[in-house]
Amino acid sequence: MLKNDNIMAVLPAKDIARAKGFYADVLGLDPPQVMDDENVLYRSGNGTAFLLYETDNAGSAKNTQMGWETTDIDGEVADLRSRGVVFEDYDFPGLKTEGGIASTPVGKAAWFTDTEGNILNLFQRL
Repeated sequence: MLKNDNIMAVLPAKDIARAKGFYADVLGLDPPQVMDDENVLYRSGNGTAFLLYETDNAGSAKNTQMGWETTDIDGEVADLRSRGVVFEDYDFPGLKTEGGIASTPVGKAAWFTDTEGNILNLFQRL
């Protein structure tokens, strides 16, 4: 049954080599498991993972595609900024970032894009 299976995010990349560089050099992730020339699997905390696959469709989504839950969003944002990550600024009804971080009724959140145009997120619960 699905309720007992791990969930794995799937992200597109137009240029898998460029994307692998971003996830290694900028985000500091461990080297991925190479599935084949167009598919790599990254592992993260608590058995979570995401598949990065090559496709021309990368960067077309306008929504958050994947996120990490953190206990120190301010520290994570500062660290990623020092590595060259640019955080998005939003000013929508009910959502406004200040210094790249939004405060919501359930926690704090920040968004950035990878080299492939995927919108990624950091989130800290209250």
